Amino acid sequence: MTILAETYLGNHETDPELQQQVMQARHAGDLLEVYLQPDDRAKGRIHAHSTDGIELGILKSRDRALSAGDVFVTQSNQLLLIHLHAQTVMVLSFQGDATGHAIDLIYLGHVLGNHHWSILMQDDRIYVEMAADRALMEATVRAVPIPGLCIDYEVRSPNAPMQFSSHSHH
Repeated sequence: MTILAETYLGNHETDPELQQQVMQARHAGDLLEVYLQPDDRAKGRIHAHSTDGIELGILKSRDRALSAGDVFVTQSNQLLLIHLHAQTVMVLSFQGDATGHAIDLIYLGHVLGNHHWSILMQDDRIYVEMAADRALMEATVRAVPIPGLCIDYEVRSPNAPMQFSSHSHH
């Protein structure tokens, strides 16, 4: 039987009162915990299993992405604590000067957006969420001939402040 959670209480990492409720529920055996993949954050309906193997259904608005530490109440009056796995991201950087390659960079942005791959631009790097097979993503990026383009990978903590922008059609 699937236990549903759809009432959002807040984030226990920023709310001391909720932190206390989580500790009490843990002590009473009324706390369920779940580890989700980063790409689950934006989904409206999530099917998962708790750390105890209990089947869960999480229902939420797609307008709000989940964060580590979010707490829901289940239909059986248990608290559900959300944890997020670390996330591997592709990191695009440039050796040398990218001046003179504006059209190539715009085209790269178009290619990434056309694949609906979420990106974040910070300083002189472009971070791309891993939305497909690594080899496919690398081949897609390398198909845009930009001299000095480097592809690396980083593992980001789920608590790292990264707000990826995503592309959607309305």
